[in-house]
Amino acid sequence: MIIWINGAFGAGKTQTAYELHRRIENSFVYDPENLGYFIRKNIPKSMEKGDFQDHQLWREFNFKLIKDIAEKYEGVLIIPMTIVNPEYFNEIVGSLRSQGIIVKHYTLIASRETLLKRLKSRGDGVNSWPAQQIDRCLKGLLNGIFEEHIDTEGMSIDDVVCKIAQMSDLNVEPDNRGTIRKSISRIYIQLMNIRR
Repeated sequence: MIIWINGAFGAGKTQTAYELHRRIENSFVYDPENLGYFIRKNIPKSMEKGDFQDHQLWREFNFKLIKDIAEKYEGVLIIPMTIVNPEYFNEIVGSLRSQGIIVKHYTLIASRETLLKRLKSRGDGVNSWPAQQIDRCLKGLLNGIFEEHIDTEGMSIDDVVCKIAQMSDLNVEPDNRGTIRKSISRIYIQLMNIRR
């Protein structure tokens, strides 16, 4: 099974994905962005696109790699990735589903103000690339193809994890860590996923 966590930048995809991974015994987090950075570093500047999802190769490579992992891996594959173009979504998620692979797709929703606040807390200002994408993402993710929506306003990461687990019919291990250990873990995940 694949759990694809979608949403605007700042919605909590990465934190949710890694918390799910920590609490689902047999699971793996796959980040499609890594192929985007690989493509960007290995082509001439003149071939670069503003968004690496616009590279056909990014979509093809991700579909093939995700399909390969899903067919050979016995556990739950967790994918945190913003994708708002319905065509691109169909090229990857639609194609995986057409191959008989179960993809549970969830879109984390929050208000523009909340997203900006979350981005600011991780060091992204109002003029950053993620902040500039908020309106495009919020509008695009209203498309019915991006169901199921989970409104994260007022929800903690733990709440979102439990909601996704329930909707996916998965058992998650309880989280018995204290507040300080949780905070340290989330800061670590945030730092490990900074790409500048």
